[in-house]
Amino acid sequence: MIYVDNNENFEVFNIGTGKGASVLEVIHAFEEVSNTKLNYKIVNRREGDVVSAYADTDKAYAVLAWKAELSLKDALFSA
Repeated sequence: MIYVDNNENFEVFNIGTGKGASVLEVIHAFEEVSNTKLNYKIVNRREGDVVSAYADTDKAYAVLAWKAELSLKDALFSA
């Protein structure tokens, strides 16, 4: 998220692709671009775990004319 100071007020903008990715998708993308195998273990979901979450980037585009230019893999590679 980006916070913009606007005359002592703040606006919040969600920054992202607007498309969700599972933890496993992120792990696999990272492993691919870094050529590194991560040590992880798949376990049962815990009580209270969020099923899905993603950024609604409509406001960032409407107000800032901003949209993601990189895919998940490209962003991980550039990081």
